Amino acid sequence: MALLPILNYPDPRLRTIAEPVKEVTAEIKTLIADMIETMYDAQGIGLAASQVDRHIQLIVMDLSEDKSQPRVFINPKVTPLVEEKQPYEEGCLSVPDVYDKVERPTKVRIEALDENGDKIDEEVEGLLAVCIQHEMDHLNGVIFVDYLSRLKQTRARDKVRKVLKIREKQGAQSAEQQSQPISS
Repeated sequence: MALLPILNYPDPRLRTIAEPVKEVTAEIKTLIADMIETMYDAQGIGLAASQVDRHIQLIVMDLSEDKSQPRVFINPKVTPLVEEKQPYEEGCLSVPDVYDKVERPTKVRIEALDENGDKIDEEVEGLLAVCIQHEMDHLNGVIFVDYLSRLKQTRARDKVRKVLKIREKQGAQSAEQQSQPISS
């Protein structure tokens, strides 16, 4: 398994529309394993293939407290089952350290394939309904900040740039410390 680099907002590749998966191959299963490992490493609860620059209709998710129940959705189709929308505080691995409220339908139907190519057909609500809609947006080239005002989008872009600079600096310092000789 390998950790995959996650694209960061406003990277234009995040706007690419994902293509359907034709067949669940060994290569797709490896990508699923890598995406799950990447999601856990980044401390996320969901990850769309688009976020790791693979533009296919594939989502991994784990909403369990102990990160023991990963789920896979291939070629997902999500249908709202109610008109009612509710605001949820959302964040995104591609928009680090930015959180804001987005209104989404509270109950949806998910139709997809799992990692073995078996059909999934579920009616869900709550966090799973929100999460699947958020990840579906990624497959359609939409990022949660697109639901926010222009001002909030600008602030999100600026904050992501700052976070990435800090991470870059910390990575450089860490590498520098590791290369220094140990003196006793």
